[in-house]
Amino acid sequence: MTRTIRVEQVGAVATVTISHPERFNAMSRLMWRELRAVFEQLQVSIEVRCIVIRGEGAHFCAGGDISEYASFRFEEASLRDFHENDVWGALNAMLSCDVPMIAHIDGNCMGAGVEIASCCDIRLASSAACFGAPIAKLGFPMAPREAALVTREVGLTAARQMLLEATLFSAEDMKACGFLSQVIDPEALHAHVHSSAQRVADLAPAAARANKQTLRALNAPLNSVVAQENRTDGASVHLNSPYAYASSLEHREGVQAFIDKRKPCF
Repeated sequence: MTRTIRVEQVGAVATVTISHPERFNAMSRLMWRELRAVFEQLQVSIEVRCIVIRGEGAHFCAGGDISEYASFRFEEASLRDFHENDVWGALNAMLSCDVPMIAHIDGNCMGAGVEIASCCDIRLASSAACFGAPIAKLGFPMAPREAALVTREVGLTAARQMLLEATLFSAEDMKACGFLSQVIDPEALHAHVHSSAQRVADLAPAAARANKQTLRALNAPLNSVVAQENRTDGASVHLNSPYAYASSLEHREGVQAFIDKRKPCF
């Protein structure tokens, strides 16, 4: 089974491919670590002027690789390590990269896929693409900084529907809420992305990096997402302990039900 992050460079454009086609390019822990390493390398490259990130084959990224969740999600310490080091380490490396990034989105763009696309500067999608973060069906919430990132990019209304209702959105829906730059016919997507990447690469690279640094400074840093005060209303999960749900029954039930291919009983 192929599970990797592949990088290919043609001229000044680097293409980063999420490759796990057997699971619609779902992200494994190793792939998150590879993604971080790739973007740390691209950040210091003097040859790359534009980065395109895409999925292998017909899908962008269908989320996380749920088949490996039982090995680490049910203990708070390992769950925290996964989100704070593996996932956020990769996303933060993308957000910190000064090279302009274009998301080439087709097929499923779910959960981790939405998070990865949220790190990109320009998002171009096929009219056949589908978006969402239906993790409530798996019995767990989105980690705080990941939720802050997605909410900043898709907007609060869409984020609420994604997380609270497990709503799936079309490409046109996501363009309407400002997440996508353009929606393109599937047959024309590759050529359109290539053309966009070449336009970026033909411009002044130092100016592009400076613009990204300025735009980054204009947004509140996501690393500053802070814990709430302890609630007094009896709520059992809050940001002071965002991974305390690790061993909860509904978390175990949601993940196991997906593996068993049945409807969860919450």
